Amino acid sequence: MERNRRVIAVYRREEFDHVPWEPRLQHWYNVNKHQGTLPERYRDMSLLDVFDDLGCSVRTYGFFNGCFRYENTGDVESETKTEGNHVVTTTRTPAGTVQTVVYRTELARQIREFPIKTPKDFKVMEYLLRQQRVVFDQERYAEALRTVGDRGAPTVYAPRVSIQRMFINYAGFENTIFLLHDEPAQTEQFLSVINETDDKYFDALLSSPIEVVNFGDNVHSDMLPPPLFEKYVMDYQRSRVDQLHAAGKFCHPHWDGYCRPLLKYVRAMGYDGVEAVTPQPQGDVTLEETKEAFGDEVILIDGIPCTHFLREVSYRELEEFTEKIVDMFAPRLVLGISDELSPPGDIEKVRLVSEIVSGARKNGG
Repeated sequence: MERNRRVIAVYRREEFDHVPWEPRLQHWYNVNKHQGTLPERYRDMSLLDVFDDLGCSVRTYGFFNGCFRYENTGDVESETKTEGNHVVTTTRTPAGTVQTVVYRTELARQIREFPIKTPKDFKVMEYLLRQQRVVFDQERYAEALRTVGDRGAPTVYAPRVSIQRMFINYAGFENTIFLLHDEPAQTEQFLSVINETDDKYFDALLSSPIEVVNFGDNVHSDMLPPPLFEKYVMDYQRSRVDQLHAAGKFCHPHWDGYCRPLLKYVRAMGYDGVEAVTPQPQGDVTLEETKEAFGDEVILIDGIPCTHFLREVSYRELEEFTEKIVDMFAPRLVLGISDELSPPGDIEKVRLVSEIVSGARKNGG
């Protein structure tokens, strides 16, 4: 069975030959290639060649995210300069100027200075969001389809929900909390602008042929506890879930931190699945707790802690864990690594899981 059809069959509750196995290997590959530590077998292979050699599917949003392009339509000037490992971007608008500083290496990036520092920056960011338009690039989509082939189902990230975008992209966690406390009216107004202007992205997404949508929020319940989840995520994201379902699309959030306090919301949100929920010993939930929360309705996407791919964990332990998770969750399962294979991980363990799932005859329905 083609790998992309196998994944879609899980979402559609159709018959399939065996559980899809979609480990995320990009970080492992990029770091080891950069350091010259790729195993001899893979040194002349592309990343997609490695997936093919290991017999597993590809989580494809890295290829398809670029199909949606933001374009400025207003009076916006942006200047970028590099100072060592720091990239400084200054953006000027009729509403004012903001500056962002990103620390970059060849393998990673971190925002060191966020564009929103004080309430006066809200007007600048609001101007930037309102004047942008979103364009679906059909040629880029066709190119991504050719590149990926049948290795995985086309998938994209939707923009992070407003509060998570404030934490991660716009203001930083600590400053966002202070802004919510000290300037609640202005902060709440800006959060509503984020929600409103995201209509442009979703309008483009709903009319596109892409079938699987990832709410790439990177949720950790220590940062987004139940009171904030209920206030800023539940109603808004449930409305987006309903939009996507009405257009015949499937969706899931990305929860890659501790999430035990949030499991109780999963079925009420209407998600088709949840990506990256990480079991113990790496995460804070057990497989049993996750199964109780998901029932037979919600797809578990991923599920094997990346710590099981370290050399300190035996092949037998990994095999037993894999068999347990398949028995518990299939056919509502797209197996993967929660969250991804780390650079020192044993790549041959990925092949072991491929061999395990290809012999596990679990049918949908």
